[in-house]
Amino acid sequence: MEKIKAIGITAVVIVAIATIATGTVLASAQAAELSGELTIAGSTTVLPINQECARLLMEENPDLRISVSGGGSGHGVKAVGEGAIDIGAASRDVKAQELETYPDLKPVVIGKDSVAIIVHPDNAVSDLTMEEASKIFAGDITNWQDVGGSDEPIRVITREGGSGTRDCFEDAVMKPFDRTIYGKALVKPSNGEIRATISRDEAGIGFLSLGFVDESLKVVKIDGVAATVDNVLSGVYPISRSLYLTTKGEPKALPKAFIEFVLSEDGQVVVEDMGYIKVSPVETLAQIAAPTTTAVAAPAATAAPTPTPATPGFEAVFAITGLFVYAVLKRRK
Repeated sequence: MEKIKAIGITAVVIVAIATIATGTVLASAQAAELSGELTIAGSTTVLPINQECARLLMEENPDLRISVSGGGSGHGVKAVGEGAIDIGAASRDVKAQELETYPDLKPVVIGKDSVAIIVHPDNAVSDLTMEEASKIFAGDITNWQDVGGSDEPIRVITREGGSGTRDCFEDAVMKPFDRTIYGKALVKPSNGEIRATISRDEAGIGFLSLGFVDESLKVVKIDGVAATVDNVLSGVYPISRSLYLTTKGEPKALPKAFIEFVLSEDGQVVVEDMGYIKVSPVETLAQIAAPTTTAVAAPAATAAPTPTPATPGFEAVFAITGLFVYAVLKRRK
């Protein structure tokens, strides 16, 4: 009889513990719904990531309105620094001069990317040395036959000043040889424009974010190395960069929620789906552990999602219950 009574007590406890655990799980799953307006602008490289993450968040939060636009990295940094927008997107490090002008900038790395040199698929040239690339974009090599192609003038296509893609390209390709981009190069305002132009011009050459490369283009190897995710991660491919979301000071609720979403598992899936390289958990934790005012590292408050308190799973519930049953039965013997 005592054992039956003990089992009855245990059953009640099991139900109570299961109810508590279930309630805790449901409570943690029902996060507060986001509402209000959020403005994001800047890098056209980061633009596809921001657009898709904004779409997903607004789909889950009907009262949330997120405006996403491009304009280039320089525009993103300037606009957020002046308080004109909530989040500035950049595909390059924040410059020292920008930090002097806007000392409250808080950049967070949300992904990585590479800059690929691209030509039309029918172009015979598939490989260039880094120095040859620098000479072409400086206007020192002007005919394709000088680098193994047909006897045809080279048309150089570039991005505008202030573009994070251009800054990355110049740092990796032009500056090491003390060269600057050809003054007569055709300037385009976005990665999409570069892609569209090169895909129609058999004599053209340009550069764009690896995430924008598709079958309408040929990616030129640099010193025999292809622009691939694996080669970027290993450091073999020489042109790479970090992608940032930046706020002015510690982010308020909505900017913080957006950045946390981009850094979440779902957000990093978007980063990869768009052709970029996700931030590893180690790198995300490093942003939390080493806050700094420099342009590269990100401050703790905005670097990663707020940790969620651990919720007891059903395995833990029944493990605790088993110990309780054992104790009660032993006591009733």
